[in-house]
Amino acid sequence: MERHGHRLIQFGMALFLAALLIGLAVPAFRLPRLALSAHLLLITQGLFLMILGLIWPRLRLSSGMARATFILAIYACIAASMANLVGASIGAGDSIVPMAAGGHRGSANQELLVVVLLRSGGAAFIAASVLVLWGLRLPATTSSRASLS
Repeated sequence: MERHGHRLIQFGMALFLAALLIGLAVPAFRLPRLALSAHLLLITQGLFLMILGLIWPRLRLSSGMARATFILAIYACIAASMANLVGASIGAGDSIVPMAAGGHRGSANQELLVVVLLRSGGAAFIAASVLVLWGLRLPATTSSRASLS
């Protein structure tokens, strides 16, 4: 469990750094508003993963549920940000994020890719959040509280 928490913090920091770099490149994307959306999304996802990594030792989950939560959280962050980055790069996304895409519509396959990534990422985020909330249902044990201080 401790190793997963550390990995989440590392991955969150990597997403935060990616967000900063994408922020510098926003004007170069085909759809700058969608690129800005990806930038902001990556910032919040990076912070989310770092916070999740910090509270990870407090979760009371079986090893299988912990593994599922870890994978779902990572996938959710990758899928949602990739959907926005792909849409910003190829000029697609009007079918699911019309305000950010500004009326730009890609081919049917491009739109499908953006939709599948966003919807599956959203579903993974909800599932991971439910599992985290479930893992927080019991207070931390004395030994885990002592290690946090």
